[in-house]
Amino acid sequence: MAIDPQSPSLTIGIVGAGVMGRGIAQVAAEAGITVLLADARKGAGEEARDVCAGLIRRKVEKGQLTPAEAEAAIARIRPTDAGPEAGYAAFAPCDLVIEAVAERIDIKTALLRDLEAVVRDDCIIATNTSSLSVTAFAAAARLPGRVAGFHFFNPAPLMKIVEVIGGVLTDEGVVETLLAIGQRMGHFAVRASDTPGFIVNHAGRGYTTEALRIVQEGIAGFADIDRIMTETVGFRMGPFELLDLTGLDVSHPAMEAIYRQYYEEPRYRPVVMTAQRQTGGLLGRKTGRGFYAYPEGKIERPAEPAAPAVPDGATVWISQRHPAAAALLKEAIGAAGVTIETGERPAAGAVIMLTPLGEDCTTAALAEGVDPARAVAVDCLFGLEKRRTLMRNPATAQEVVTAAHAILAAGGHAVTVINDSPGFVAQRIAAAIVNIGADMAQQRVAQPADIDRAVELGLGYPKGPLKLGNAVGPTRILAILEAMHDFYGDPRYRSSPWLKRRARLGLDLHAGD
Repeated sequence: MAIDPQSPSLTIGIVGAGVMGRGIAQVAAEAGITVLLADARKGAGEEARDVCAGLIRRKVEKGQLTPAEAEAAIARIRPTDAGPEAGYAAFAPCDLVIEAVAERIDIKTALLRDLEAVVRDDCIIATNTSSLSVTAFAAAARLPGRVAGFHFFNPAPLMKIVEVIGGVLTDEGVVETLLAIGQRMGHFAVRASDTPGFIVNHAGRGYTTEALRIVQEGIAGFADIDRIMTETVGFRMGPFELLDLTGLDVSHPAMEAIYRQYYEEPRYRPVVMTAQRQTGGLLGRKTGRGFYAYPEGKIERPAEPAAPAVPDGATVWISQRHPAAAALLKEAIGAAGVTIETGERPAAGAVIMLTPLGEDCTTAALAEGVDPARAVAVDCLFGLEKRRTLMRNPATAQEVVTAAHAILAAGGHAVTVINDSPGFVAQRIAAAIVNIGADMAQQRVAQPADIDRAVELGLGYPKGPLKLGNAVGPTRILAILEAMHDFYGDPRYRSSPWLKRRARLGLDLHAGD
């Protein structure tokens, strides 16, 4: 018989009563679904139900549920004695069973065989895996067509997204049923293909991995990058604060796994730094020290140096190579009270300000035939209203850097000074995010709009990768990537066909083909 996702008698089983299992149990019970909860550890099911009960009753205090609704939801969470020793006969009436056990394929497939021995043939069996192949899991089943991925995020009651993954053996009706059940639970249920990292963990490769590469190259420090990405681009959390929150014991293995599973695709290449720091126990908040220190559990951010004073008689020459950026920069430094030269070439003593897109300061200075010792570069891609990024090249005189810093800081603006880099910091991280999102669309990992929404919910980005690309402009993103690829010669920065075609055609990144 077909499973009705909206049936008031819908019953699901959950194997694994840890943080993830009990989170799924809570959202299911609140949605009117009966939950049978099992765990290998005796008493874990009852403990999980009690934790859920406390969280559900707290919603009554907040006015989110009535007392009657809360008690009814709690009553729907039913611990069982099902487990590897007692067997899973208690799950016989289930319409769906979700496994949320350890991320090991041998453990999961052994559980799958135990479940298939007791549940109905039309019962769906789902894995909550975040990193393993759903197809590999399903291949171990007697009836692989009923097996799919149902990937929630932690904590499930707060993270309103669930990825539904059909493997190559999964029946379409199973995917449709899980999408409907996920929606019933109040989550954005998104269809994903069975590829490494699915949607959210795949898309997340651009933000942290590129930030790590920037640090590894000596371009900027951890706190510098976090400040730029939060204050300039609008991310809630910088990449290094995010890594500290997640923990390198989780993040680094995920980086390595996706890199290996994609047969060492350069876009996902990790850096040595995270392996070293994981080995050294610098895992993040959980150990009190990661990229930041956490005395008494609170993040300790390094102080920034005070802005220097604008030197008397300073003059500035602004490159007109990128007219829109030049106009933005001219307006922005008006508060400094300096003379802005209007000649075609800079005077001998002028601070030369360049506004490159994708290029480093060295390349931009040589391209314009100006004196590198007097040249700095300013990132104008995300505007200059908030934090400003100033880039020097190896030949830039220190007095020029100091003067440029003072001029950009006039009026109370924060300024981050970085070493030479194609794409500054924000440009290259944004381009990496967009490029990976575009290639996910090209691979049909998910629909473009679904990629964006999943990333916004699952990672908390201010815009999904394709929305970000559209906001910046696909042609600009392409120009950044091409300049970086030209400089480094690294296939890490080759542009996705999805991005390249749409940029050349003047289309946005949601346009299908």
